[in-house]
Amino acid sequence: MHGIANDYVVLNGFRSAPRDPGRLARELCDRRFGVGADGLLVVLPSRTSDFRMRMFNPDGSEAEMCGNGIRCFGKYVYDHGLTGRKRISVETPGGEKILELSVRGKTVTSVRVDMGEPELERPGIPMKGTGRAVDEVLKVGGETYRFTSVSMGNPHCVIFVKDVAAFPVTEVGPKIETHPWWPRRVNVEFVEVTSRREVRQRTWERGAGETWGCGTGAAAVCVAGVLTGRTERKILNHLLGGDLTLEWAADNHVFKTGPAVEVFRGEVG
Repeated sequence: MHGIANDYVVLNGFRSAPRDPGRLARELCDRRFGVGADGLLVVLPSRTSDFRMRMFNPDGSEAEMCGNGIRCFGKYVYDHGLTGRKRISVETPGGEKILELSVRGKTVTSVRVDMGEPELERPGIPMKGTGRAVDEVLKVGGETYRFTSVSMGNPHCVIFVKDVAAFPVTEVGPKIETHPWWPRRVNVEFVEVTSRREVRQRTWERGAGETWGCGTGAAAVCVAGVLTGRTERKILNHLLGGDLTLEWAADNHVFKTGPAVEVFRGEVG
């Protein structure tokens, strides 16, 4: 499945949960020797919510949350008959998320996700130090950048640039991902503001490299844009794989709306 070209292998854990999902993710996500994907999603039962989602990066590490992945998750459980409800709750390591499914016929066409409240305090991101990191200075590789750090269930570092298409994402991204300020590593968003209601984003994801979409990253960008005075509270975000609509609502929750697509079904021996 994919959400704006952020692609995933999805496994139905109701049938058989993998014993070592990290190892399986490394095997299945390999684009030369496996199926090929940006991550592995496992659909599981939950004691507290309608469903439980676990997401593993191609390097085998587990992510706390995945914004594009959870839209695919919502489409999967509805389209595959695991639920008939159009509003579902999903347990994740980054907290419970509420999904509203838009359905045409018997198929989900888009998903609106309540991403919850952004975490801005450094210990909760987690990031070393105290207080908030809003439009602060970061020096890496001999260059200086201004960044804002936000957690949307997983840590993000948002950097606004003049020309995102020309920015050396694959050079700068890995240097920031492993910066010691973020003890669990960090996802890095490079963002060009085209108007107060519109932005363009490229993402370096920890454990995956540059991906064509990042839902939690897009939510973090929405928050960072407001905090730094660059954007309104509702924006259209153009990512390499497609567009997402984000809104940081008055109740402090961030809402994200976008598509999800099933590409093919198969069996792995």
